[in-house]
Amino acid sequence: MTIGISCTEFSANPVEDWLIPVFEEFDHWEIFSEAFHSVLYHADEMEDILPSYDMSYSIHAPICDVNVAAVSDCMREASINEIVRTAEIAADLDIKLVTVHPGLYSLSVAGLERHTVEIAKDSMKYLSRAAEEYGVTMSIENMPSKPYFLGRTAAQLAELIDGTDLSVCFDIGHANTAGQIDAMIDAFKGRIANVHIHDNMGDDDSHLTIGDGSIDFRSVIRRLSGYGGNYIIESKSFESAAESQPRLESLLSSV
Repeated sequence: MTIGISCTEFSANPVEDWLIPVFEEFDHWEIFSEAFHSVLYHADEMEDILPSYDMSYSIHAPICDVNVAAVSDCMREASINEIVRTAEIAADLDIKLVTVHPGLYSLSVAGLERHTVEIAKDSMKYLSRAAEEYGVTMSIENMPSKPYFLGRTAAQLAELIDGTDLSVCFDIGHANTAGQIDAMIDAFKGRIANVHIHDNMGDDDSHLTIGDGSIDFRSVIRRLSGYGGNYIIESKSFESAAESQPRLESLLSSV
């Protein structure tokens, strides 16, 4: 298995600004495809420089302005197209794993929850076909305990991806805020293609350094026995991720 880093703040600067620091500390980088790290608008730059570093990569699909569960046909289609194009370009860059958020409920109109879930299910089927077409693994991420997120519970995430070949990105920190760690592992242990790891106190998606919150990572990692994919430290800063890495290495070596 490989330990990697993902940090949203990196996207405010050119990719080349972060390549050397990430390469010197980590074996894998999950690139957050927003702003100056958007694979949609910086693919040529990435194609030139990413292969120069002996490091593996994955992509976190864009989330800003994107909602694959949007009630508006126009906004939903634009969101799906954004993610499909991300998968296509990832494949062109020989990056095989793309993580995707499952969508949002309406922030303004109550009573659309069931309707929104049905919309999201259709979007998931479309994304599954696109992933197959471009030869990438698309992993749908469980969300933290906020009322506007779909996929907060294992039961709902299972419904959203039912009938598809989509994988799951198991976000341990998100699951902790929703009291869903065990439920997520029980539901998806054989379907998890990516793991996001960060800490919190259970009340907020605070992305703390591993060990600074309340999550019993030793127990979680033990329950994930057999998982051989990436552990992505999803941090608020490079320094936090660098501090988390030896703590995670110690956890992984002790179970």
